[in-house]
Amino acid sequence: MEDTQENPLEFNSRIDLKTLQEATERIKTELGKVIVGQHDMLEMLIISILSNGHSLIEGVPGVAKTLTAKLLAKTMSVDFSRIQFTPDLMPSDILGTSIFNVKTNEFEFKKGPVFSNIILIDEINRAPAKTQAALFEVMEERQVTMDGKKYEMNPPFLVFATQNPVEQEGTYALPEAQLDRFLFKINVPYPSLEEEVQILENEHSRKDKLVLDNIAPILDAQEIAEYQDTIKQIIIESNLLKYIAAIVDNTRSNSNLYLGASPRASLAIMNASKALAAINGRDFVTPDDIKKIAPSVLRHRIMLTPEREMEGITADKVVQQIIETIEIPR
Repeated sequence: MEDTQENPLEFNSRIDLKTLQEATERIKTELGKVIVGQHDMLEMLIISILSNGHSLIEGVPGVAKTLTAKLLAKTMSVDFSRIQFTPDLMPSDILGTSIFNVKTNEFEFKKGPVFSNIILIDEINRAPAKTQAALFEVMEERQVTMDGKKYEMNPPFLVFATQNPVEQEGTYALPEAQLDRFLFKINVPYPSLEEEVQILENEHSRKDKLVLDNIAPILDAQEIAEYQDTIKQIIIESNLLKYIAAIVDNTRSNSNLYLGASPRASLAIMNASKALAAINGRDFVTPDDIKKIAPSVLRHRIMLTPEREMEGITADKVVQQIIETIEIPR
């Protein structure tokens, strides 16, 4: 009689991640036609899409922050809106305004540029607090309340914002409540010498062709929603949930920090770790996923004490120290 009992040691992926992996690789390939290097930024932005989270991109002018966000939006067959933040920008310039219709003798709400799928906010720290506050509701609840009526945003709804870390004149610090609404703060470094040579060669060979013309759409709104649902099914063990909680809890009692991270940070690390595992073809999260994700989630949610700031210690250094302190689950 034939033995049909399955080998208990055999492991099969419990979730089909092949199409998701292929889609992310195709997006990276498309962006690689124009963007040289910046692999960490590209990976984090893809993770933010899969995790349904917003991203703040910080770097000096000219390191392709805005261009990358525009190209990434081009790989998706969804609506795209770009808003340039300036000191005189008003909330109605973002959300929209009610206009009196003479024919109907009623006020009609004219939607602003925030009613789109992918929103690129350029130089987000150039608008004052009143305008920044206009983003609170729409970023967190994905809706706008105007004149007592709620307007739901069509999924996907993702905000990519850029800011310059060195220029202080004419800028306003982002409120902590708004920073906390960003899944990631992505630091964009200068390219290496080899990458800069490649940038020059690519631009020289491109001649008069527009860079956006080279990018083909990969995903539509339905596929994005399906992949976001797939991410939620990725397995994470209870000991890893305790590991995440321990990292975030340490920020609240750390002597180097004046302000620790909120429970929203714990949720962000968990969800983003699941997305990182998925794009690497795994249906389960590992401690390495958490360690890689944690700095981008925490660096904008914690505040250093004035003493540590004067010593030149950065938020990233403190986060790294915390990760090294917490025992890794086995």
